[in-house]
Amino acid sequence: MTPLGTVAGVRDFVEANLDDVRATLDRHVERAMLELPSAGADYRDLWASIGDQYLGGKDLRPSLTLAAYAGLGGEDAEAAVPVAAAMEMLHTAMLIHDDLLDGDEVRRGRPNVAGTRRAALATSGLPPAQVESHVLSAALLGGDLALASSYDLISRAKLPAHHRIACLDLITRAIRTTIAGELLDMYGGMVAPEQADSLVVAELKTATYSCIVPLLAGAQLAGGDPTMVSHLEKLGASLGLSFQLVDDDLGVFGDPAVTGKSVLSDLRAGKRTELLRLGFQRADAAGRAVLEASVGDPRLDEDGAARVREVLIASGAREHALRTARQHGRLARRIASERIPAPLSGYLVDLIDSLADRLS
Repeated sequence: MTPLGTVAGVRDFVEANLDDVRATLDRHVERAMLELPSAGADYRDLWASIGDQYLGGKDLRPSLTLAAYAGLGGEDAEAAVPVAAAMEMLHTAMLIHDDLLDGDEVRRGRPNVAGTRRAALATSGLPPAQVESHVLSAALLGGDLALASSYDLISRAKLPAHHRIACLDLITRAIRTTIAGELLDMYGGMVAPEQADSLVVAELKTATYSCIVPLLAGAQLAGGDPTMVSHLEKLGASLGLSFQLVDDDLGVFGDPAVTGKSVLSDLRAGKRTELLRLGFQRADAAGRAVLEASVGDPRLDEDGAARVREVLIASGAREHALRTARQHGRLARRIASERIPAPLSGYLVDLIDSLADRLS
């Protein structure tokens, strides 16, 4: 592995230890499956479906933790890996609960926790209402187990007490902030689409736990000073917003075979994304009529979604939303290059550039 102190060294540290992050998560799930032998097969199956949930992800959150740690002078992988694993387990919890709120049963092209439970009950003979109750319960309890595991991974890590407490505090901050964002997102349906606080929702619901907290956790372990923490917080907020705006675009215009995500679910749910807020704000009367008839319709089909996409393009909403994503990406890049020391600065600039490629 390339010596630390260079961008290549940080990149090698991240890539080499992501396998250990995955192994740590696998061991955690395996241990949890066996710790209550009297709980039965359903408990073990729920843990197994949680383990399947984090397969195939981008590893953004553990990568940011490992990079911030190594890029600011940290060298002890044994200290950083459990914290990075906790960031991925936190992400898993958020995905499970977010899918529950959205009514989605597929994630990354595979059945999620709810979808796995529904498949297991396909031949059970239970009444439909009871099946639904089982499916919802599995998603709720699975997300709760993953949340508890994010704390457990840190509490068992070989860390000095002050680092452990600080990282646990960051997990708490991430959960509380995400819940605030979820509430705004859920209750956004009570206001006109063009009045939704979509960027605030994106920062609260995604940017904090996806970028800010993982970066701050790595910096904490490496002994980053308050000024560095402030810069990383601003960088993480802009990076997270850019990331979410692009994700929202892919949720309408992406290729499900590539993204593993439906291009109908956000439209059917009437999600108040910045893309749709701008669509309602900028569309002419005919275009707005299309949006009002289609967005939020749980029976929306591909033909209806195609008409919505035409309105989002013709009104300039899509281009404006992507322009905002680029602006936040550029701001994150500028902070990385001007305020963050080497070698972390170089790693983050390369990462931001690679994420920007999703816009092309």
